[in-house]
Amino acid sequence: MSAPGQKGAASSQPPLVVDLDGTLIKTDLLVEGALVLLRQRPLAAFDMLSWLAGGGKARLKAEVARRASIDPTTLPYNEAFIAFLKERRAAGQPLVLATASDHGAATPIAGHLGLFDEVLASDGSTNLKADAKRARLVERFGEKGFDYAGNDQADLSVWPSARSAVIVNPGPGIAGKVEAITDVAASFDDRPAAIQSHLQALRPQQWLKNLLVFVPLVTAHAVLEPGQILLAALAFIAFGLCASAIYVVNDLLDLADDRRHPRKRMRVFAAGNVPALNGIVLAPLLLGAALAVAFAVSPAFVGVLAVYVVVTTAYSFGVKRLVLVDVFILAGLYTLRLIGGSAALGLWPSFWLLAFSMFIFLSLALLKRYTELLGVREAGEATAPGRGYRTGDLELLSALGGGAGYLSVLVLALYVNSPAVLPLYSRPDALWLLCPLLLYWVSRAWLVAHRGNMHDDPIVFAVKDRVSRAVALAMAVVILLAF
Repeated sequence: MSAPGQKGAASSQPPLVVDLDGTLIKTDLLVEGALVLLRQRPLAAFDMLSWLAGGGKARLKAEVARRASIDPTTLPYNEAFIAFLKERRAAGQPLVLATASDHGAATPIAGHLGLFDEVLASDGSTNLKADAKRARLVERFGEKGFDYAGNDQADLSVWPSARSAVIVNPGPGIAGKVEAITDVAASFDDRPAAIQSHLQALRPQQWLKNLLVFVPLVTAHAVLEPGQILLAALAFIAFGLCASAIYVVNDLLDLADDRRHPRKRMRVFAAGNVPALNGIVLAPLLLGAALAVAFAVSPAFVGVLAVYVVVTTAYSFGVKRLVLVDVFILAGLYTLRLIGGSAALGLWPSFWLLAFSMFIFLSLALLKRYTELLGVREAGEATAPGRGYRTGDLELLSALGGGAGYLSVLVLALYVNSPAVLPLYSRPDALWLLCPLLLYWVSRAWLVAHRGNMHDDPIVFAVKDRVSRAVALAMAVVILLAF
């Protein structure tokens, strides 16, 4: 960057002053920095409250920026707007970055882009936002002596003093208010539909995993009892809301890692399609709704859901970075859904169901890790971002996962041959057909993954895969024949 004012002095054009948060980048640096600190040390929340109370928002931003390192190369930039800025710079117009973010957070971004002649930012004592930003810009460039690019309510305080406005991804009603204040030179909006993006943040496709709560309904032969069906349905909804809350938290804590991943960088928070602050508000609302539904089921189910929340929260805050521990936790969370379904129905899960779930879900968890790591190797990286795995671990993960899947088939075979089956089915010998079907599916799933064609989540793969659906239908027919 040139020295402040250097290019402006040599140009007859007034500078184009650019806001940072929500304008140049599709996120907020203070929120992102706070999330980085919380991921490193959850108790940092109390420090942040102390900084805010002791020195206001300017001090909070300075303290967070000093401690939270954010890679400017991975941030979600508004690419169309940056192309516009490059055109303005090529035409000789000076560019100034003016932001309410702290100077320590804004300067690396300006350095990375190499577009700006000057950076004006909060400094630990002054929060350069709204009227404070307007006063600084008028003092620096004069009334109507600059163009201004912004996006939200705070920028409405600045635009009246600008010669013209550039609007980028405006908040609700902002564009109309700006047009009433000053001339609009350009407008940019590349955001997808808000409702669609927020629904994506909930990962509704992951609710498929919660169908496991209905398994105890089937194994207990209670599929024709309306009261039990209702309880299982409520358990499904509670687990779905709870899982969505945890996924939101997980995505917020994983922003930096997701942005380095070839596919996860398109997740709505990583891509900036949903503000991180919205996620911070959304997660507790979803969790509260989940607990409200859970209390309508039974106290035992509330206890299972509470365990799920504790385990998944621990997973999000650090356990997922522990090699092998993470896959055992993932497998356990699948099994916890079965236990939750049993608790909702007032049943105790059988030994056979728990033993089978332990091995089949461990295989699926290892399959998920294997697929992620294979993508990392294809991207030319040696280690998975935010994980403890190396690409050299692929063969071992494959061996462990395939072995776990085959052990689940063995447990199923032992169950079919056990006395426990006789009082439950009129034709129990028909259940033997389940074994080759499951053996085929496990083998094929790992073959698909080995060829690099597996979805990041094997459950989503199974739902979308035509062969997997056919195998599931065949297994359902076998169970019906056994009755």
